[in-house]
Amino acid sequence: MFLHRLIEAHWRKPNPYLTWFLAPLSRLFAFMVNKRRQKYLSGSLKSEALSCPVVVVGNLHAGGTGKTPITSALISALQARGVKVGVISRGYGRTLKDIHILHSGSYATQAGDEPLMLFRQTGVPIAVGANRIQAGKALLAANPDIQLILADDGLQHYAMAREIEICVFPQADLAKTHLDVLPNGILREPLSRLQTVDFIVISNGEESNRTQAVQQFSLPENIKVFYSQTQTALPYRFTKPNEIWHSGCLKTGQTCAAIAAIAKPERFFNTVKNMGFALQETRTLPDHRPISLADLPQADVVFITEKDAVKLPKNAPNHIWVLPIKAHIEPDLAQEILAKLNIQAA
Repeated sequence: MFLHRLIEAHWRKPNPYLTWFLAPLSRLFAFMVNKRRQKYLSGSLKSEALSCPVVVVGNLHAGGTGKTPITSALISALQARGVKVGVISRGYGRTLKDIHILHSGSYATQAGDEPLMLFRQTGVPIAVGANRIQAGKALLAANPDIQLILADDGLQHYAMAREIEICVFPQADLAKTHLDVLPNGILREPLSRLQTVDFIVISNGEESNRTQAVQQFSLPENIKVFYSQTQTALPYRFTKPNEIWHSGCLKTGQTCAAIAAIAKPERFFNTVKNMGFALQETRTLPDHRPISLADLPQADVVFITEKDAVKLPKNAPNHIWVLPIKAHIEPDLAQEILAKLNIQAA
């Protein structure tokens, strides 16, 4: 655990001694991942296709890019056009090994926290499993009217053929000059991989970042760049989702706290603070870790993310408030996908 924290700190602020030690390992890692990808491209390793188009939404980073809100926004945009869309995911953090098709009674240990959150947000058909091809086949068997499948976090899963690749890249890392692959850096593949995807979405970005990305990564003209902006809604009570926060919810003298088991919890804590809540305590747990009632900080009001809320038991106390965070993508990514796949909106 100490070594993990040390390396993560090195990713944020490089330590010259660790760089000297880890850089050769990163060069070896980059060589291996490039060689593996080339084997799939050359056909020496086979990719299997599903019976409908697959659109991969992934990233180069090992988590924490804002990909899930972007995936949710893309699902909603496709649904609004009448497109029958499904989702497949590994379901990271779940304990069951079998393929699981989500339903209203699914819980996080079956589905994983992010797929369950997407299902509750959008109602989209979702299947999870370590073998994404088998998960996709199971999803299509149960939902034969699906027109396209979004593969959540499958950019490096080359055994699955895909028609479109979307890479989410955080705006905060655009200007960094020390990005490297694992273990010297946080990237799963070299930055040159951005030159081979179809679309790039700069998360928490703005219009000017589109030009910045094209220049910085020497992107060819056929790769289109988009950006997303985060939109925060008012919190809702966990036990009564229809009850939205209002000015009278916090009584004089009451204390507030927040808890998060996500990749970059400081972003969530800062969002809560920027909404005017003074947090007496912030509690951080490892990403995807289950949250029990014993983990909750002692406070009159406890704020939690939607991703973490799906892991709480139904008998959770009444003082927990969930903060919804949505993404808005510009320009129209859903329309670009449909045009590339030649799918007509309803």
